[in-house]
Amino acid sequence: MKLLQGVTQYIEYKQSVGMAFQNEAKILRSFCRGIGDVEIGNVGDDPVRQFLDGSQPLTLYWYRKYETLLGFYRYAMLRNYVSESPLPKSLPKVAQRFRPHIYTTDEIKRLLRATDAPQPNWCKISPRTMRALLLTLYGAGLRISEALKLTIADADLQTDVLTIRESKFYKSRLVPIGRDLSGVLNDYAAHRRQTSHCAEATAPFFCTRKGRPINRGNARSAFARLRKQAGVVRNDDTRYQPRLHDLRHSHAVHRVLAWYRAGEDVQRLLAHLSTYLGHVSIAATQRYLTMTPELLCQAGKRFERYAYPEVING
Repeated sequence: MKLLQGVTQYIEYKQSVGMAFQNEAKILRSFCRGIGDVEIGNVGDDPVRQFLDGSQPLTLYWYRKYETLLGFYRYAMLRNYVSESPLPKSLPKVAQRFRPHIYTTDEIKRLLRATDAPQPNWCKISPRTMRALLLTLYGAGLRISEALKLTIADADLQTDVLTIRESKFYKSRLVPIGRDLSGVLNDYAAHRRQTSHCAEATAPFFCTRKGRPINRGNARSAFARLRKQAGVVRNDDTRYQPRLHDLRHSHAVHRVLAWYRAGEDVQRLLAHLSTYLGHVSIAATQRYLTMTPELLCQAGKRFERYAYPEVING
């Protein structure tokens, strides 16, 4: 079997079981272009290592490529397309795991205040739209792609429910929103109607000044400028500054913190949070819960009450 045929078959298999598999598919197709359409069993160790190493310094992307190829070769060996994997047996030292930025309440307030600052005329997203978008990402814990795909029909502000259609893993879900966020979105919807943008059910709920869909590049560019205006920066050793997606991480961490403070059964409620966020498992949700000092403190107090009740209550 040719390499491209095997890769195509593997991608189709992964997508048939409900995985989006888009980034992995790009890696595998890039692998095929680099290696050439040879027989799967003729792919040598050196070309594979050259593909993994690339021409740039080692980053976490090396491991992403490795894990993707590892899955493919396991698939190929199970079907006897190859007898062994050409992947390297020893891996370079694992780089520090990326840590998302968990916004503080003060940082979120500063970001929202910054939306009121004058913006350049070439900015495609109005301040009112940017404010509503930020509050939706944080208040509903949405992925940026999910928020930008919302249509007018998807935002049912009579029942305070957002419909997220065919998101990651091709799953759809209903996301109830609270009274405060509902008020924000109702105000935004009223403003949107006043601007005479398209009001058809299929029109984008969040749109540019000209009523067109907002793409991720528009949103990230506007947010980078907004973040600088608000003075929200990371001063640790990470290569990344706070991102739009970190609002979703912050939603999850702040929700768990609130449960800890209220004395709720956090382990039981994690299943509800996982469903709300659209994760396929609780394990995926747990990866979102970056252990901030405050979260560690609350978890420690909960453990003390469980392990040493006679001390705490005595």
